[in-house]
Amino acid sequence: MSQPSVARELDIRLERNSPVPLYYQLARSIEQAITSGELAPGDRLENELSLTTRLGLSRPTARQAIQELVNKGLLVRKRGVGTQVVRSQFSRDERLTSLNSDLVQAGKVPSTQLLSYSVGPLDPDVASALDASDITEQEFIKVRRLRLADDVPLAILTNYLPASFELTREILEQRSLYATLQSLGVNLKIAHQRISARLMTDEEAELLDEDAPCACLTVDRITYDDTGRFVEFGRHVYRAAQYSIQSNLMV
Repeated sequence: MSQPSVARELDIRLERNSPVPLYYQLARSIEQAITSGELAPGDRLENELSLTTRLGLSRPTARQAIQELVNKGLLVRKRGVGTQVVRSQFSRDERLTSLNSDLVQAGKVPSTQLLSYSVGPLDPDVASALDASDITEQEFIKVRRLRLADDVPLAILTNYLPASFELTREILEQRSLYATLQSLGVNLKIAHQRISARLMTDEEAELLDEDAPCACLTVDRITYDDTGRFVEFGRHVYRAAQYSIQSNLMV
């Protein structure tokens, strides 16, 4: 877990004779400090008691202002830490690309921690999610990784691939999965994916530096190459506050 930063006190001026509610003025002042860079990702706000005492506000007023910014994804409340500024959400197009390359394109620095690596049959729940007629292999590589962006945990990636692929622990620690597959002559062509949401497990929350209960975005993806051969099944968990997928819809 990252160490909490020192709480920041902002120069906030409220117009008490204005028709604009005080909670809204407070929220806009904090939001402006975030967008201007005065408050950086990871910075902590002073606690509610200090904020209300200093500005002469009621606790419900301050709480309403902070909650509005939490709902917008600009702040996060962490038990034992306080209210913190979060990094801007990473938005990803719905394309067959690797998370690693998308992060690089977005100007972020990706890194990976290999959590586990094993070879064996598919887990029963994964086997039931796949069309058995597409699968001829008996042994599969299961690799579980923690993907970070600018040293901030973003996703837990679990992938199942045919054991015939030459994918070692060392390779997967150093390179993205899709780039490695392409170097082996695998031409990724199409994928089917299912996006949903749920609460993180305690272990997932710890890995992603969140306080449980916390929502996460999940993606199950089945990928095939240009010959129609099964390539991989991915079951990924993303921090909902810092990740989104965008699609273009046409009639």
